[in-house]
Amino acid sequence: MSIQWFPGHMTSARKKAAETMALTDVVIEVLDARLPEASSNPMIRELRLARQRPCLKLLNKADLADPDATRAWLDFYNAQPGVKAVAISCKKPGDATRVPALCKTLAPHRNDGIKPLRMLIMGIPNVGKSTLMNALLKRRVAAVGDEPAVTKSQLSQDLGPTMSITDTPGLMWPKIAHDNDGYMLAASHAIGRNAVIDSEVAAFLATLLLQRYPTLLDQRYGFATAGMDGIGVVEAVAKKRGCVTRTRHGSELDLEKAAMVLLTDYRGGKLGRISLETPASRAAILNVPSTPPSPA
Repeated sequence: MSIQWFPGHMTSARKKAAETMALTDVVIEVLDARLPEASSNPMIRELRLARQRPCLKLLNKADLADPDATRAWLDFYNAQPGVKAVAISCKKPGDATRVPALCKTLAPHRNDGIKPLRMLIMGIPNVGKSTLMNALLKRRVAAVGDEPAVTKSQLSQDLGPTMSITDTPGLMWPKIAHDNDGYMLAASHAIGRNAVIDSEVAAFLATLLLQRYPTLLDQRYGFATAGMDGIGVVEAVAKKRGCVTRTRHGSELDLEKAAMVLLTDYRGGKLGRISLETPASRAAILNVPSTPPSPA
């Protein structure tokens, strides 16, 4: 199944973001550190390059990601012109306070104290943009929720007399080119559940975990994963956690419920520190066709 999700309000949100970018000095792109490229909206890159705007890439939720993979991603992004990348957790106030100073290094022409440094927060849904905004302002001004597309309109605030910042709604793009990206985004809760089948997403995630982090599955659920495939893992989780549903003929495994157990554990970091992609796996996606549900 190919996963696509582009709610109607995002068309107007993109247009408004393009208008605001014309008045912006630095684009702050918030990414999910567990899947940085899959969570990077190509429309954001197109908009900022068209305006020749520098970009601070924040690999948020770094506390949930594999540290080795995160270091590789930071090297990958920091080698790009006009880009600076750092790993943070927006839920840690100390991490957020670094952002304005980092933006100043990308816009030295705004260090004269005459005109304010104008920053624009962008990214896909549910990566932590509004959490960052609230942390920077040290008060709750932007709605936050563990659901994609909570923010529906732009919000601008001053950060003292020399800086201003604008938060934007989460933006997806009209067509996800690589099927694996859609599954990674769905697993990480960046796509509305109405666009996905949880059991298929969980089977994809389990397949990837079997390849890269099998011991984390063993430790979390207490069963041996040797010889299993992704669907087998979801079935084993259902048995371990008592996910059953009653039928006229008795009972059967509730794979949708088990899928949500696995997905919720991954999203909340209960499985451990996991990255769904690396620069090397990304290169493989770009060089060969993607065939879900096998992960990159």
